[in-house]
Amino acid sequence: MKKTYLFLAAALLVGTTACDTTRQTQENEAQMATDVTGERSGPTPSGAVMSKDGLRVYAFNDSPTFPESQLRLSSPAAGSVVQTGAVEFSYDLSNFQLTRMTSHTNSEHLANSEKGQHIHNIVDNQPYTAHYETQFTKELEEGDHVVLSFLSRSYHESLKHKGAYDLRMITVGRPQQRMEFDANAPHLFYSRPKDTYTGADAERVMLDFYLVNTELSTTGNKVRATINGTEFTLDRWLPYIIEGMPMGENTIKLELIDNNGTVIPGPFNTVTRTFTLSASS
Repeated sequence: MKKTYLFLAAALLVGTTACDTTRQTQENEAQMATDVTGERSGPTPSGAVMSKDGLRVYAFNDSPTFPESQLRLSSPAAGSVVQTGAVEFSYDLSNFQLTRMTSHTNSEHLANSEKGQHIHNIVDNQPYTAHYETQFTKELEEGDHVVLSFLSRSYHESLKHKGAYDLRMITVGRPQQRMEFDANAPHLFYSRPKDTYTGADAERVMLDFYLVNTELSTTGNKVRATINGTEFTLDRWLPYIIEGMPMGENTIKLELIDNNGTVIPGPFNTVTRTFTLSASS
């Protein structure tokens, strides 16, 4: 009888320990972005946290969605020819307020524009310019240019639904060499990180990119993100948080790949950028 009691007690202890370990693991994963005060210190992870070489990368999906917002570049028109120099851009915008601060705690924990919500204007997959009005001018060199525009929350996270972006090619001047661009092919555009992050903004950095004519999945196309030489495979089109990067210059390489890991052909489907983290300004 005594042996039976000891056996049952030991089994109960092992079961309790296993449950405690499982629960603790789940709590640790759920609280990886929580500080010692018990308050959230960053966006809520959506899915698993990928950890490698001291880096932590995780997606988040808890931002306001603005599903009714629509953006269209009315000028320059698609396929149009404009003069070199200051090109006038004009947008039709509905159901989205520029210059408004995005109402969400993510604006407190990510690098946030003091000017509020805006438009990201990307020419030939070069670093974007942020615009807080629907009309502006931008200097463009002679040649064919691919222009991607999309709506952005105040903390620079892109809106990713169909009506929130505009993609087109325009011609500036009379270029001798022409660009071949298939607007219906799969394309990857780089958005963030960008420039310099200081203080608290350097603790967690948002990775955000824009996809056109493609989706990501575990069995289909993906984005390969190489952060300071360490590779991560991203199979969901969401913004990602990167933690654990060193102060100073950092490098990110993005590639749009198929399920075999081969880069999908396209003029912008491989891109490398550098940015800087600083503990203080």
